[in-house]
Amino acid sequence: QVQFVESGGGLVQPGGSLRLSCAASGTVFSIYAMGWYRQAPGKQRVLVAAITSGSTTSYVDSVKGRFTISRDNAKNTMYLQMNSLKPEDTAVYYCNRAGGPSYDWGQGTQVTVSS
Repeated sequence: QVQFVESGGGLVQPGGSLRLSCAASGTVFSIYAMGWYRQAPGKQRVLVAAITSGSTTSYVDSVKGRFTISRDNAKNTMYLQMNSLKPEDTAVYYCNRAGGPSYDWGQGTQVTVSS
């Protein structure tokens, strides 16, 4: 079983930056595509960025050019650098497998963009 611990969220003003981290337990982290998901209040959880085991990345249009996903397989850790944040980026951010069955979801980390 794989468990995820997300961290790095917080309150930031519009235009600000945050770097999220996802620490994964288990030995399968490096072989799977992984993704960052977010869930805004009253909305469904959606995938916003993904990275393959070979570090090929993809993003939804709303975050392209602003967010950068990366991974360190040696540390079983994934990151999301978020720049030029907007109020509509406010959500709880989660990490999990991408492109396949999800593992149990972690607690997530709250990102609030507000002046």
